[in-house]
Formats: sequence, C-alpha cells, structure tokens
Amino acid sequence: MSHDHSHGHAHGHSHGPRPGRAGERHRTRLLGAFVIIGGFFFVELIYGFITNSLALLSDAAHMFTDVLGIGMALAAIQLASRFEKRSSKQLDPHTFGLYRLEILAAFVNALLLVAVAAWVVFEAVQRLGSEPEVLGRQMLVVAVLGLVANIVAFLLLREGAQESINVEGAYLEVLADLVGSVGVIIAALAIEYLGWTWADAVVGALIGLWIVPRSVRLGLRAVRVLLQAAPEAFDLDGLATELAEIPGVVDVHDLHVWTLTSDMDAASAHLMTSETVDAHGVLDQARTILADRHGIEHGTFQVEPESHHGCHDVDW
Repeated sequence: MSHDHSHGHAHGHSHGPRPGRAGERHRTRLLGAFVIIGGFFFVELIYGFITNSLALLSDAAHMFTDVLGIGMALAAIQLASRFEKRSSKQLDPHTFGLYRLEILAAFVNALLLVAVAAWVVFEAVQRLGSEPEVLGRQMLVVAVLGLVANIVAFLLLREGAQESINVEGAYLEVLADLVGSVGVIIAALAIEYLGWTWADAVVGALIGLWIVPRSVRLGLRAVRVLLQAAPEAFDLDGLATELAEIPGVVDVHDLHVWTLTSDMDAASAHLMTSETVDAHGVLDQARTILADRHGIEHGTFQVEPESHHGCHDVDW
C-alpha cells in the first residue's frame, strides 16, 4: 500500500492475480485428451473417405476442431506459466500476464465449431438428393471406436471444465463429438440393416446443427470477457452502494469490474473521502468488502480527499 502525498491520494491493492487455475493437473489431462482425440481423428478421416460417409467425415472434422481447441488450451496454459516464472524475476510489458490467452483460445474454438457446422449442413443438403453408396459395416466399427475415444477424453476433461472456460471449450467440443459418435452409430446401423443410405446425410446435418448453439454460447461468453464487461449477474450497483457506506466516504466513482480469465475477476474504483478520514482504514474496509462479499481478491482503490479535483476530466 502506498501513498501519493503530493496529490493527497492513497492507492490500495488486494492480493494480485493468482496463478492460472489450469495448472499441472489440467495440463496433464488436456495432453491425454489431445493424444487420444488427435490419434483417432486420422482414423475417422481416412475411413470417412473409404466408406464415403458424410456423418463420419463430419465427426472427423469436429474431432479436428477438438484437436485444435485442446492444442490451443495447452499452449495458453504453457505461455501463462512461462510468463509467471519470468515475471517473478523482471518486469514485463504484459502487466496482467498472459491469462487472457485462455479466453482467446475459447473464442477461436467457437468460431471453428460454427464453421464446421456450416460446412456439414451444406454438404448434407448436397447429398440428400443423390444417396451415394456408403459402407455401413466399416462405418459402424469406426464409429464405435470413436465413441470409446470420446468417452475417455470426456472423463479426462470433465473436472477441469468447472474451473476453466478454456478447458470447458475443449470439454464441450468432446461432449458434442461424443453425441456425434452416437449419431454416426445410428446412421451406420440404419444403412447396414435397413438400407437407408439417406440416414448418413441426415445424421451429418443433425450433428452440425447440434454443435451451433453450444458454440455460440461459448463464443458469447468469451466475447463478454474480451470486452471487459462485468461478470454475469455481478451486482455492480450493490458494490458501489457498499463502498459508499464506508464511514468517511462521500463519493464513489470510476468503478470498474472485469474478468481477467476463468475464476479471476478484478476491480478498481476511486473513493472520495472527507478531509480528516484515515485512508488506511478506508482501504482496509474496501478490500474486505470486495473479497468477502463479492469474491474478488484483486482490487485497486484510489482514495482521494474531497478537496481534490481532476478525476472528472477522465470521461470513460
């Protein structure tokens, strides 16, 4: 905590940003899922062409986005970890670290998923009138193996998805791919035992359409973070009122609350006080309100006397 005596201001900080929530545990699980999904992507891609199955090719395309998504998640964790080690020894221009890479990766994942879904639906419409020959038996074997691979990856990522939006992005992709594998199995059974070759195109289209709403939700969440909006359902007015009720505080302005990355929120505010108030006490109470009532451990407060002028010159 430091004081700028020339301007009569005091600045206070609560605990700084903590290490990324996706630590060594998440890295290991992501790596395991990456190897499993990445290896099976090639199997589905090759047999998608061999069997002439759109459903299998769409599932392979979705698996490819899984591989990219998990790869970006791993890269984001690694880069954030390197920054953390480096920044402990020297100053770095990335003053908030590289934690935001996690959100960028999640946003790119969402874009990739929407693109894949659009391609699958377009291809399905093209195929519906032609009913091409599809090798149902080989398609069925590959789909069952794909389902097993997705179940393993799903179990690896399930816990981490509750702690990290980046891991959640990879988790949702694997979940969608798991459902897609079930759809491919149904299509393969319909082709092999009922002769319904059109089932391949229909299931392929359904897989694409099923991906879209989940991708859009993930993308909107990432955009909200990138735009530095306050966390969803956060009571901004309530926080302003609580800070204003601190004894001696006469005005609260320039209040900002934003999300840095998964489970890491931050806040800053200017607290105007009467001339005789002890700034130390105001800072301590403000920090307690922020941490205990709102769960934000990184807060920056500027305490300024009532006689100070200049803050209103900043209009954003």
